[in-house]
Amino acid sequence: MNRENYELLQVDESATDEEIRESYERLKAKYNEDKWLDGEAGNQAARMLGRLDAAYREIMEERREHRKNTEGASSFEEVGNCIRSGDLARAQLLLDAFNERGAEWHYLQSVVFYKKNWMNESKKQLEIAMQMDGENEKYRTAYEKLKQRADYRKQTGGAPHTNPDPGTGGEQMGGNWCSNCMTLCYTYLCVNCLFNLCCGCHY
Repeated sequence: MNRENYELLQVDESATDEEIRESYERLKAKYNEDKWLDGEAGNQAARMLGRLDAAYREIMEERREHRKNTEGASSFEEVGNCIRSGDLARAQLLLDAFNERGAEWHYLQSVVFYKKNWMNESKKQLEIAMQMDGENEKYRTAYEKLKQRADYRKQTGGAPHTNPDPGTGGEQMGGNWCSNCMTLCYTYLCVNCLFNLCCGCHY
C-alpha cells in the first residue's frame, strides 16, 4: 500500500471508496482553477493534477485487486464447504459463477468431477491446474494418484469386480482376482484421501 497516494489525496487509509472519490474530486477542482494562475503557481497546479490522477487510479486498482483476491478466497472456501457436505450441485453452481478461473478453480472443479466419478474430466482439470501452476505440489500429487488409478483400471479392463467366465481360462474366484480387487480398492482409497486432504479440508 502506497501511503503517499493517500496523503496526496488527503485521506486516511481506512477511508471508504466514496470518501476517497469525494476528496479526489474536491482537490481536482481546486487545482483545475489554480492551473490558470500565472507563473510557477499555475505550473505547480498542473503537475498536481497529474499526480492526483495517478494516485487515485493506483489506490482504486489496489483496492479492486484486494477485493478480488479476498472474495475469491472466500468463494473457494464456500465451494469446499459444499463439497464437504456432499452438495455437489451447489458447488458446481458456485464454480460456474466465477469470472476468473485460475489454477485453484480448476483443481476444485477436478474434485467435483472426481466426486461424481467422472475420472477423465477430473484428470483434464488437474492437467489445466498444473499448466497454470506447475510448482504446486498438491496438484502434481493429486494428478499422479489419479493417473495411477486410471492406469490400473485400463490394465484390468476397467471392471475388476466382474467375475471371469470359468470356461475362458480366466482367473477363478479365490485366485488372483481378490488381490487385484484389493489393489484397486487401495488405489481408490489413496486418491480419495488425497482429494480429502490436499486442499486443507476433508471433502
